[in-house]
Amino acid sequence: MSDVLIIGGGFAGVWAAAAAVRARHEAGADEQALRVTMVAPGDDLVIRPRLYEDDPQSKRVSLDRVLGPIGVRRVTATVTGVDTGTRTVTALGRDGSALELSYDRLVLAAGSRVVTPPVEGSQHLFDVDTMPAAARLDSHIGRLPVQPGGAERFTAVVIGGGFTGIEIATELPARLRKVAGGDLVRVVLVEREGAVGPELGPGPRPEIVAALEHAGVEVLLGVSLTSLDDTRVTLSDGTVIPTRTAVWTAGMRASRLTEQIDGSRDGIGRLEVDEYFRVVGVDGVYAAGDTAAATVEDGHVVMQSCQHAVPQGKFAGANVAADLLGLPQVAFAPNPYVTCLDLGPYGAVLTLGWDRRVAQKGPEAKQLKHSINSEWIYPPVDDAQAILKLADFRTTWPTEAVDAVS
Repeated sequence: MSDVLIIGGGFAGVWAAAAAVRARHEAGADEQALRVTMVAPGDDLVIRPRLYEDDPQSKRVSLDRVLGPIGVRRVTATVTGVDTGTRTVTALGRDGSALELSYDRLVLAAGSRVVTPPVEGSQHLFDVDTMPAAARLDSHIGRLPVQPGGAERFTAVVIGGGFTGIEIATELPARLRKVAGGDLVRVVLVEREGAVGPELGPGPRPEIVAALEHAGVEVLLGVSLTSLDDTRVTLSDGTVIPTRTAVWTAGMRASRLTEQIDGSRDGIGRLEVDEYFRVVGVDGVYAAGDTAAATVEDGHVVMQSCQHAVPQGKFAGANVAADLLGLPQVAFAPNPYVTCLDLGPYGAVLTLGWDRRVAQKGPEAKQLKHSINSEWIYPPVDDAQAILKLADFRTTWPTEAVDAVS
């Protein structure tokens, strides 16, 4: 028996597991020939792209309902070490027990994490990077009416004007109004660059600016966070904003487990992989999702996003199974890049390509974003046939987004 071990229960990990099982079925092999195991600390696939919304704790899917029907073994544990020489992984079980798992092929799909800035008072920052963090923010917002103080109770400062910052900044005014009881609501978006959405380019910027204005969000550009406490935020130009809610959305890095793999890493810690998701220079190890610096169209490197994690997982899973079963591997070829950015009550904006040409905007794009968030990124549950059908590496959800405007 050959063992495929997948680290991580996010989008890349789930689809790597399903694709490996699908490849095994297509090869006519059984579990005695190739066993697939996932090790992850939680019981759910967290729908991370939706954690900026209210009620974040509902944005999850039971891993057992996806992996169980297709025969993937699941180990609930936190990985503490990877030894590529002995091909073993050490982990800490939920009950505190020490575990050691061996593998013939490893898929590292441990995701990424937000990097908290080294500023005074950083412990007062909120974020929406994980389910517990998003739930903490949601609970905090619900408790604001009983907090002491004045206007700062219903003032929120979002630090970072990138994709996540824009989505939560345009969402927060409505969330705050629900609890403010008629009191003034204020949301301020802080971006250290000279424009909002600097990495999104000029294409969608007019829609982003219009949406922020529509939501009443104040935008401060060319400044950064220098310190905060539980009642105020201080910016690099000396501006002090009274607030009880500061949300950090800037700076992501790959899982620290990438540091235990003796491969080349990019500036945010992602491992260099080849077109089959093999970690360059490390035998038997693959990486996918936010831990992999994979190359796509015209030499672009993938984004740390659900859109790229899903196909990466599918290709990595299919290729790791093919590797062990002696079958040809398939080079990574995802569908064309699209971006659909939620802009709160204003709508959304859909762009195509790496130059982000605007293809849809307003309510029409909002409906597409709703379909993406509430349907397309969710895996089927309790249905092995449907799960394995969708695990085909030739089937990735951006197809629908492109077809919708073509």
